[in-house]
Amino acid sequence: MDLTYLSADDQLHAMSRGEVSSRELAEAHLDRIASHPEYNAVVTLDREGALAAAREADEQRAHGGGAGRPLLGLPVTVKDALETEGLRTTCGAADLEGHVPGQDADAVARVREAGAVILGKTNTPAMCQDIQTGNPLFGTTPNPHNPQRTAGGSSGGPAAAVAARLSPLDIGSDLAGSLRLPGHYCGVHALRPSFGVVPARGHIPRRPGWLSTSDMLSIGPLARSAADLDLALSVLAGPSPEDSAAWQLALPASRHDSLRDYRIGLWADDPYCRVDTATRALLEKVAKTLHDAGTSVDATTRPVEMAGSDHLFRTLMFSGTSAGAPPEAFAAEVTAAEGLPPGEQSPGAAYLRARTSRHRDWLLADDERQRMRKRWAAYFRNVDVLITPVAPTAAVHDQTEVPLHERYITVDGERRPYWDQTTWLNLAGLVRLPAATVPLGVTDDGLPLGIQLIGPYLGDRTVTHLAGLLASA
Repeated sequence: MDLTYLSADDQLHAMSRGEVSSRELAEAHLDRIASHPEYNAVVTLDREGALAAAREADEQRAHGGGAGRPLLGLPVTVKDALETEGLRTTCGAADLEGHVPGQDADAVARVREAGAVILGKTNTPAMCQDIQTGNPLFGTTPNPHNPQRTAGGSSGGPAAAVAARLSPLDIGSDLAGSLRLPGHYCGVHALRPSFGVVPARGHIPRRPGWLSTSDMLSIGPLARSAADLDLALSVLAGPSPEDSAAWQLALPASRHDSLRDYRIGLWADDPYCRVDTATRALLEKVAKTLHDAGTSVDATTRPVEMAGSDHLFRTLMFSGTSAGAPPEAFAAEVTAAEGLPPGEQSPGAAYLRARTSRHRDWLLADDERQRMRKRWAAYFRNVDVLITPVAPTAAVHDQTEVPLHERYITVDGERRPYWDQTTWLNLAGLVRLPAATVPLGVTDDGLPLGIQLIGPYLGDRTVTHLAGLLASA
């Protein structure tokens, strides 16, 4: 039996029954990584460290240890944006090629404390600044289902690693869909937890040494089942080390047990970001499955207006990313923004204005975000989970060698802006909601196709539970 086919949960159960050792699992995945360089997903390998950690895990199990270590002996990978003590962490940036952190990111420390065996680091675009995965250090990570297509980004390496069975579980990050878009394109499950549920210290960007990060960034898992997402969530979720003396976190259980008891919102398409024929067909199939199960479905009520939500997301995102700009570059952006014609409405002008906005402008935008959060909260009083598309299409053609301003996507023959890939994902990111992507279909040319589940704030377990029910159905 090829052990790499087992899910994370199945691997843990096999170890607990004595059917396989952690060393055997680690070696199986390390051998697969070595024999399939074409995936280019794991870019820094720690073979010796992984085998040593696996031996230690086996010894603990043999002596009845491991209580309170739910991932004991499980091989995992970690996105190269999360710092790992003693193991190179570059975030795909040439000037960080030799960066070896002296401390784990908080999320990595939790995974390690839970007993996981870290195999290595997975690829990301330079400084996570793209939704495809390629960088000058390690090159491009292709889609495992079709090398001409993108794996997505910025967690493209993590998604490809899980899809290609190089790892059963990876820990990545999501701001503008950086977990969910690659999960969708590569055909694996991905979870963006509620903002603040998982500490983000030690994530790049911002650059090494920063203690703060974007106020829309979430650290979360990619795996091959919804059960594995929930397992990882149970390890990752909790207060930061600084807050743990007084705070505890107990995420609520899922709102319901059976599919028929859920109240589902369905937002299958929108004029602001139309989806293609295959995506609409999948959403129709999901709707039929829900109706057949006796589930209540509301396909008309909308929590927000998409265009306004998307504009606000981009404004806050661009403003937040300015913190990492070098002083000289930011000064040049300020000068360029001041020189814009008053009526200029191009995407470039919107970007510059947001990047260089005054603090008062940010406060006003943040207040509007809080109002949107209240609208979403009101929506979730009558709906348990909202189902939407993930993106307009399945995985698009890889364009990592094309200048960013020349890239575009094609949706049912229509040329569309490159960043339309994240519009549906931005709905949850703006208002700090938990969201998962679930692979439920395949296109005619064999590419994975999934849906997005958005839940109420701190309703993460409702999202992962429904993801499992839908995958089974």
